[in-house]
Amino acid sequence: MEARLNYFASPIAGRMMTTFMSAGKQLKEGPLPAATQELVALRVSQINGCAVCIDMHTKEAAAAGETSVRLNLVAGWREATVFTDAERAALALAEEGTRVADAAEGVSDEVWQHAAKHYDQEQLTSLVIFVSFMNAVNRMNIITRQPAGSYEPGQFH
Repeated sequence: MEARLNYFASPIAGRMMTTFMSAGKQLKEGPLPAATQELVALRVSQINGCAVCIDMHTKEAAAAGETSVRLNLVAGWREATVFTDAERAALALAEEGTRVADAAEGVSDEVWQHAAKHYDQEQLTSLVIFVSFMNAVNRMNIITRQPAGSYEPGQFH
C-alpha cells in the first residue's frame, strides 16, 4: 500500500506538520500520565480504524514497558480487570469524545464527572486536547491512507 500523500515531501505539509507535531510533543510532556496517553491514543485509533496510529502507539507503549495483556485488552477495556479506575475513566471519555456523531450529547455528564474524580483540571484539559489531537491525526492518516506496520519506537522523537 502506498500513501496518497507524502507529508515529508510537501513544503506546506512540512511547515504545518512541524507546528502540529510540536503541539503533540507539548501534550506528551503534560500532566497526563504517559501510560494513560498511550492507552487513550490506542483506543481512539482503534475506534477510528487508523492502522498507522495503532501500530505506533502499540509499539511505543510496549517499548515503555506496557504489558501485552493490557495492550490486547484495550479494545475490550470495559470487561477487563487490568485497568485502573482512572484509566477506565480516561478511556470512557476518549470513546465518547471520539464517537460524538454516535451520541447526540457528545460526552455525557456521567462520563465527565467520573473523569473529574480521577484527574485535576490540568489533567482533564490535557486529556480533552489529547483526544482531539488523536482524532485529528487519525483523520489525516486515514484520508491519505498512510501505511502501517513499519513504525519503530522512538521514530518521531
